Amino acid sequence: MALLNATTVAADTVATHANENVGAWIQHHIMNSHEWHILPGFSIELPHFHPIHVLGMNIDLSITNHVVMLWIAGLILILLFKLAFRGKSLVPSGLGAFLEIFILFVRDEIAIANMGEEHGKKFTPLLITFFFFILIANLMGLIPMFSTATGNINVTAGLALITFFSTQIYGIKEHGFLGYYKSLIPAGVPALLTPLMFIVEVMGLLAKHFALTIRLFANMIAGHIVLFAFLGLIIMFKSYWVSPVSVGFGVFDYFLEMLVALIQAYIFTILSALFIGMSVNPEH
Repeated sequence: MALLNATTVAADTVATHANENVGAWIQHHIMNSHEWHILPGFSIELPHFHPIHVLGMNIDLSITNHVVMLWIAGLILILLFKLAFRGKSLVPSGLGAFLEIFILFVRDEIAIANMGEEHGKKFTPLLITFFFFILIANLMGLIPMFSTATGNINVTAGLALITFFSTQIYGIKEHGFLGYYKSLIPAGVPALLTPLMFIVEVMGLLAKHFALTIRLFANMIAGHIVLFAFLGLIIMFKSYWVSPVSVGFGVFDYFLEMLVALIQAYIFTILSALFIGMSVNPEH
């Protein structure tokens, strides 16, 4: 388990780097890097490319730890559903029946409930992908050798951008360009206040997706900081005698993180459904 791995790392750190700063140790284990830490003291160097200069911006296409985690999460997602529904039976069994519980929940309680039956069924594949991909990426951070890609704000921003562009594209497709952006302004607003209200509503639209980015990122990275902070007590006091208390609180936080991983996947999915539903059904 990740907790045992982190405890081992903490103990090794005490023995070899007694004067190391706890904050730097925590940062080292939660930040993205060009190394994949397989085991304590053993890591794989990942390809590092020179940034590409485009329109005055530096675009770094290097393969980092979190990029590898995203690839693995995507591969697990594909294999999971491939194995679960590999048969031709209309009634799934085993793993397929278990996954169907979550699929039906996302379709009925999230997609259709927030978007209506017509649009809900259309967006169910996207929302199911959101839910399972984020859940897998969240849980991977609790397994040795892996890290939490959703603890990277660039990753959560990319997911939020998918929701943002979905709201704009399908809102415009459903109501037309002028019709969609006109629907952002509440009915009954005086003509003189219309430009101001439009700016306010656009800012609110951007703020909602910014909050979607920050919420997932902050919750995932905060839990890991707390976990490593508990284990860092061993480093801080330079004694194994504090390990029962340190590890005890760490175990509690570990299981709490499992629950948070599920809750955050659900929250991101339901908010995405809500935002897209508001764009295609602005009257609601």
